[in-house]
Amino acid sequence: MSDEELIQVANEVRKGVVIGTHAAKSGHPGGSLGAADIITYLYFEEMNVDPADPRRADRDRFVLSKGHCAPALYAALAERGFFPKEDLESLRHVGCHLQGHPNMNDTPGVDMSTGSLGQGVSAAVGMALAAKHWGDAYRTYCLLGDGEIEEGQVWEAAMFAGNQQLDNLCLIVDHNGLQIDGSIEEVNSAMPIADKFAAFKFHVIELADGNDMARVRAAFEEARSVTGKPVCIVAETVKGKGVSFMEGQVGWHGKAPNDEQFEQAMAELAKEA
Repeated sequence: MSDEELIQVANEVRKGVVIGTHAAKSGHPGGSLGAADIITYLYFEEMNVDPADPRRADRDRFVLSKGHCAPALYAALAERGFFPKEDLESLRHVGCHLQGHPNMNDTPGVDMSTGSLGQGVSAAVGMALAAKHWGDAYRTYCLLGDGEIEEGQVWEAAMFAGNQQLDNLCLIVDHNGLQIDGSIEEVNSAMPIADKFAAFKFHVIELADGNDMARVRAAFEEARSVTGKPVCIVAETVKGKGVSFMEGQVGWHGKAPNDEQFEQAMAELAKEA
């Protein structure tokens, strides 16, 4: 797909985030909107996946370690054809397959159940190690938050991945600078992120604008060319990207839009189409 086509898909994913969180009256729109471009690129350009056969053995794996941003993952999966887009309106409803955090047992296309921050990266490292052990060609991708990497388990997993030279593993840190209680600088800064992953033997790619599709493409193309090391893409994004009153606002980490805000957000996204 061209960059322009991917931008339009990402816009549809953002609409899905707004629709889902509004219908649920809860959820995490801010980080989901900010990560929409990266998740769109992964599912529509980068990864080898098949909506008709979600468990195909040779598929690439994706782990949403920042599991609370499930609305973006669900919207991308629906847009890709893993399940009907109408299902997005059942987000967080009792008995539905789209719960507040991804569930691999119920949702087509979800490779790992996540939500407890810090643990998803360990699962991703295990998937990459398994592929190396069995000689499988699939790649594993894992999206983390910059607040999430305050968790010690992230660095234990990174140490192992670097020492095992898991060059079939690509971590993406969604670096929007905000977490639930404020900025990462105020809460417990993990900076400098790039230097830390480099110290753990990663090839680090600093993506200055993770909401620019051309730059996202260039980062993943570079990641594919790396051998002998796992890759970490540190992607600077804007929390709430695409909805003016949510952009860069920590209060939209975990708050659903009301009816009036829903209409405004959808109108803004409609203009981007």
